[in-house]
Amino acid sequence: MRNLLVLFAITFSTVLVKAQTENDKLVSTIKGFHQSLVAKNITSINQQTDKALSYGHSNGWVETKTELMKNLESGSMKYESYIEDSLVISLNGNVANARFSAGISATKDGKNNLFQLYVLEVWVKKGNRWLLFARQAVKKQ
Repeated sequence: MRNLLVLFAITFSTVLVKAQTENDKLVSTIKGFHQSLVAKNITSINQQTDKALSYGHSNGWVETKTELMKNLESGSMKYESYIEDSLVISLNGNVANARFSAGISATKDGKNNLFQLYVLEVWVKKGNRWLLFARQAVKKQ
């Protein structure tokens, strides 16, 4: 019985450590993606997004991956800063949702805006990498 308890404790600890490591990896990926938007790092953004990306903005505008990349490359959309707060991640196998508050400074077609948003991002794990699959934001009231 004692050996069984020790085995259970080791197994449970391993599962917790793995989950924590996966959570930490995803947090780093999420923050890295947002900073890639600010840096306009097209290569990184391309590598961190799923080909079926649906990128929803708080005004109802939804971009595909192709549109997001085109708008960033052309400069019609430019992120000056992207700050996450209160990031909460829920993992379920190879899918995760991330909810957070965001302060985003962005310029669209030459007009600068400061947004205070609630954001939901859906990430999928493919191989050993997390990719952004969907994002939706709403304005804080």
